[in-house]
Amino acid sequence: MGRAFEYRKAAKFARWDRMAKQFSRIGKEINMAVKEGGPDPESNPALRRAIQNAKGVNMPKDNVERAIKKASGADAEVYDIITFEGYAPHGIGIFVECTTNNNNRTVANVRAIFNKVGGNLGKTGEIAFLFDRKGVFTIEEDKINMDWDDFELEMIDAGADDIEKEEGLVTVYSNFEDFGNISHKLDDLKIDVQNAELQRIPTVTKELPIEQGKEILDIIDRFEQDDDVQNVYHTLEITQELEDAL
Repeated sequence: MGRAFEYRKAAKFARWDRMAKQFSRIGKEINMAVKEGGPDPESNPALRRAIQNAKGVNMPKDNVERAIKKASGADAEVYDIITFEGYAPHGIGIFVECTTNNNNRTVANVRAIFNKVGGNLGKTGEIAFLFDRKGVFTIEEDKINMDWDDFELEMIDAGADDIEKEEGLVTVYSNFEDFGNISHKLDDLKIDVQNAELQRIPTVTKELPIEQGKEILDIIDRFEQDDDVQNVYHTLEITQELEDAL
């Protein structure tokens, strides 16, 4: 799954460089987790994951506590998760995940971006089949407090279908239905996770000339700048030449 790792790294390059966007994204995660399971992370696995993700982007503890308190209030924002599917120029599939408190605004904004870049907003299910939904857990290698072989066996027993080590980071992949099992197992093993989320990994990708590839990455960046957008997935092949050109 080396290609998936490169895809994941490149697909997030813009978002993870924006501190305000990171905090907004995690704040919404915390909000929805609290609404679903309450404000106590000990009894709310989704909130524990959101707090772990907050640590992974260096979100201050005070910000996390404020987000939990705000989400617990009677006047807290209520967010919906909505998704959009379509095509960017050059036949590249785009899948956009949004978390919003105003569906009309989000629909209008996403449609406007597709129109401005010469893309096409499609119907639900039009390109979803081009992606596998996977659990992706990112762990700093030095946080694994056990023998590597034992760690691999524990992850495989919990449902991991691939494990990678690269540049001091360990990435554990699972099928959608095993996401909870992996999360619980890491909790049981007391291994701190830098980031844990469900991602859409493309099953097929398309390589483009450098200039066209940069055009697609600019389009992805434009989507990611929208406050309602949580994740953008695509079918662009991220080649080494494209990375070097950025």
